[in-house]
Amino acid sequence: MEKKEDVILSRQCELQIRAIKDTMELLSGKWKMQIIGTLLRHGTMRFMELKRTLNGIAPKKLSKDLHELEMNKLITRTVKNTKPITVEYSITEHGRTLDGLIGEIIDWGLTHRQTIIG
Repeated sequence: MEKKEDVILSRQCELQIRAIKDTMELLSGKWKMQIIGTLLRHGTMRFMELKRTLNGIAPKKLSKDLHELEMNKLITRTVKNTKPITVEYSITEHGRTLDGLIGEIIDWGLTHRQTIIG
């Protein structure tokens, strides 16, 4: 027979696993975390600035990922009334909540590289 504590822990575990799944689905792939990290560290950027900074990303992929991040309220897209039209991307307040996670990923990546390469 299950104890009440086991059911609560199981439900809590379910919620935590769902949170991991939701986060990974949103931020998965090679580029999204790099896009967020770049905007967090460099501030507002235009499309071509992002493309140059994220060496190797295809324009179509950058556009798709930016759109998904915008739909999830992590970045904003601002169209400037200039000739030619300028489009700028920046982190939202909600997106800024990822700063600690990005910092941890940076720290872990630096330590991991040092561990592997020596």
